[in-house]
Amino acid sequence: MTKTDRPDLLVVGAGLFGLTIADHAAQRGHRVLVLERRSHIGGNCYDELNEETGITKHVFGSHLFHTPNEKVWDYLNRFTDFAPYEHRVFANSGGQAYSFPMNLSLIAQVYGRYYSPEEAKALIASEASEIDTDSASNLEEKAISLIGRKLYEQFVRGYTQKQWNTDPKELDAEIITRLPVRYDFDNRYFTDRYQGQPAQGYTAMFERMADHPNIEIRYGVDYISERDRGLYEGVPTVYTGPLDEYFGYELGRLPWRTVDFEDEVLDVDDFQGTAVMNYNDADVPFTRILEHQHYDPQAAQNKVSGKTIISREYSRFAEPGDEVYYPINSDSSRELAAAYKAKARDEEAKGVFFGGRLGNYAYLDMWMAVNSAIHLYEQSIDPLIRERSSKRRRLTASERTDDRTRELIRLINVLMEVLEEAGEPLRRDEARRRTARRAGVSTSGMGFVITSAQAEGLVKDSLRSGLVSIA
Repeated sequence: MTKTDRPDLLVVGAGLFGLTIADHAAQRGHRVLVLERRSHIGGNCYDELNEETGITKHVFGSHLFHTPNEKVWDYLNRFTDFAPYEHRVFANSGGQAYSFPMNLSLIAQVYGRYYSPEEAKALIASEASEIDTDSASNLEEKAISLIGRKLYEQFVRGYTQKQWNTDPKELDAEIITRLPVRYDFDNRYFTDRYQGQPAQGYTAMFERMADHPNIEIRYGVDYISERDRGLYEGVPTVYTGPLDEYFGYELGRLPWRTVDFEDEVLDVDDFQGTAVMNYNDADVPFTRILEHQHYDPQAAQNKVSGKTIISREYSRFAEPGDEVYYPINSDSSRELAAAYKAKARDEEAKGVFFGGRLGNYAYLDMWMAVNSAIHLYEQSIDPLIRERSSKRRRLTASERTDDRTRELIRLINVLMEVLEEAGEPLRRDEARRRTARRAGVSTSGMGFVITSAQAEGLVKDSLRSGLVSIA
């Protein structure tokens, strides 16, 4: 697809949701243009090789693929092999490492002896009885009502305070709904049937998803400014950017948390022995340390001996211009998001659909993003593209057509699109103005397309000679 072609579908954002949509459309013969504001593919799942260590680094934090959904698993296996990987996390508190999520191993470490599953359930119920969950007025009280004060103080209080830069007593109780405790020794962070890491990394998987002649990605392009200039008007659009930004923040800004990363290359073979170590104590400024070699299926073959790379994470509230990561679950943010989502539903009548983490103001595991993208495409987008395509009859130039006639044909085709999408008769001046804006030419240069007998004669002659056909 060339820059003068008009796509059948516009996708805003080259992350997992957007690329799933783009691939489905391309496979059905539709031309897709993807606009990506960043300089790279993959959104926050982007990874890249660290040359100094030979380790693939997750640039925007930990990403782990897991799903209970066979359809999603089979779909992504078209683009990558998955290396076996089951994620495990440990919590560092008081200089001791604990198995996490909370399970029988952690309970035994904290309380000094082995507890059977039934004994552990009774213990936690007794510890949590201090506060009734329904009467909890803040996050601290809610957490104590779920797991008891001892576990809260050691594993939740300091970590939460660092995540939110706020004392948990000042945070809304509804921010957390549950604190999982496993009454067994299973320390897998996820228990889904399908788990793994892309064998060549996430970026390689995304590049294969976009490797289709019907897909074009343009990097460094801001969709909002393009839209405000009138470009791509009338093209079915999937928007995966921030929900509030699409509407110019007219109802206010949605609140997010963001993460700052401090990367460091260390002269050791292995720094912490696991991919993620949480630091739960309040006097440690970062929330966790990632060691990227433990995510990387190729690290054993490619890693430089005696080197590793880690990332310390610091959590804070996002400010304008920050990369946003996690939506904030509070009454006020849910109310504001609901108002924006109502406006987004109105946009669907214009052929604009919202999706992904940013477009839905929702935290989505990767498999959920893929699954929702497939559903949106099959239920809404493909039928809309087919409906619009069935109405179009277009002039098509042959290889022998001269440049002047080829440009004329392009402008006439743009004019036909404008007239179709208007759905009602347009005054000549208005038709000329809309066509010029969409085609990227001056308004004065459009007159001959609409009125000139010479234009009509050129097209008729070209049709008779086979230089032009009607598709």
